[in-house]
Amino acid sequence: MKKFFALLIVVAMALAITACSSSDSGEAGTNGGGVNGQSENGGSIKVGLLAPLTGDVAQYGLSVASGAELYIKEINEAGGINGKTIEVIKYDEQGDATEAVNNYYRLVDDGVVGIIGDVTSAPTVAVAQASVEDNMPMVTASATDPSVISYGSNFFQACLNDPYQGTTMAKFAANELGVTSVATIYNTGDDYSIGCNDAFVEQCNELDVQVLSQEGYADGDVDFNAQLTSIIASGAQAIFCPNYYQDDGMIVTQARTLGFTGSILGVDGWTNTHEYTDPENLYDCYFCTSFAIIDDEKINEFVDAYRAENDKDPGNFEALGYDAAMVLLNGIKAAEDAGLEAGTDDYKQAVIDGIANGTVAGVTGEISYDGTGAPTKSIMIVSLDSGSPEFYMNY
Repeated sequence: MKKFFALLIVVAMALAITACSSSDSGEAGTNGGGVNGQSENGGSIKVGLLAPLTGDVAQYGLSVASGAELYIKEINEAGGINGKTIEVIKYDEQGDATEAVNNYYRLVDDGVVGIIGDVTSAPTVAVAQASVEDNMPMVTASATDPSVISYGSNFFQACLNDPYQGTTMAKFAANELGVTSVATIYNTGDDYSIGCNDAFVEQCNELDVQVLSQEGYADGDVDFNAQLTSIIASGAQAIFCPNYYQDDGMIVTQARTLGFTGSILGVDGWTNTHEYTDPENLYDCYFCTSFAIIDDEKINEFVDAYRAENDKDPGNFEALGYDAAMVLLNGIKAAEDAGLEAGTDDYKQAVIDGIANGTVAGVTGEISYDGTGAPTKSIMIVSLDSGSPEFYMNY
């Protein structure tokens, strides 16, 4: 009899350990477990977060994740959605498209009702294609490739896409700076850089702004002197650099060292360029972005909350992560208000319809959707003349 009860205790302990173990799902909120997007006691709603948290582009994933998690924390502290806590399941896709798709299916198996992600364009395109069959509601904070929203009506961007940014900076150069000739330098292995560059060149041609040189470089390049020497020899008044900030910092430094004194223009990948070159090099430098710290009540509240949580200022990617979470949770609220069962086809479609037909007052502007997954919102121009980002104008 004693052996029998001892065996029962061992079995019970084994079952308890199995029940308490996670599926190495990264981070999860309260009231975990259960299926179909909510816990067994009905106290939580599962939301996925897919981002590169390690690897070469981890800085973007970590920034987006921190912004999204801040918004979700605020919602939970305010009572959640109709009393249900939002539980976040977060996976690291390491900046790799295959890993992104694998982790997407893990999130589906975990029973999430929607996903914030992915972050950079190539993994996001792969996930967008995979998500169509499931009709999984997804909102990317920062993947600006316009194709990510072309596969299905379930996918939305919180960010402005590549063509819009390139077009905006061409108009800004011509109409605000009076530039009549330009050159570009862009990463030929990066879809983001290519998309922005192509749109910029196309718009310049429409505005009769001469594009005197288009110079490409490869991933990992650190010496841009040959390209910049060619650009300077062309006589271009401005250089368009639609790249990420590490590269742009080096390009600005080398351009100024070679004697280029004209305008240098960028897009939202420039957010931290000022940290990668000397302040004295940043005169007459401008970029477009969804977010800048300016004296605005909503932005001030967000900045104060982010500083309190992370002990540093937020940037564009943090703000877009915050807004992407806002967009997704607004759709989830529509499904919850309709009294639908989480995980069902009707529930997922209600989330999608809630996003498509809703409007949120984000920190990157008021966000709505006009028949596509691309947001309708304004864009900021930021100046780096002072050596750090400062709001210049809305455009």
